[in-house]
Amino acid sequence: MMFLYFFTITFFMLLCILLCAVILMQESKSSGLGASFGGEASESLFGTSTADVLKKFTAWLAVIFLMSCIFLSLWTSALGRSPANAPAFTMEHIE
Repeated sequence: MMFLYFFTITFFMLLCILLCAVILMQESKSSGLGASFGGEASESLFGTSTADVLKKFTAWLAVIFLMSCIFLSLWTSALGRSPANAPAFTMEHIE
């Protein structure tokens, strides 16, 4: 069970990195991250509709990010309430 939890955390971190990269690739007033690699708008990977493709991809990544954030939050709180994760001793046992 813990392997699946940490695998999901790793997937979430990779999703965060991918979302940041896609946001930075979008065209802005200063042409975005794509201009730093020497590319022009006409030389884009997806053709002339790059802005539309990146906007849709960013929207889907954002939805997946928010859903996984809520899912991980609920899962983490459930793990915290689990009696299996309770400390082995309490103050009553020490006295």
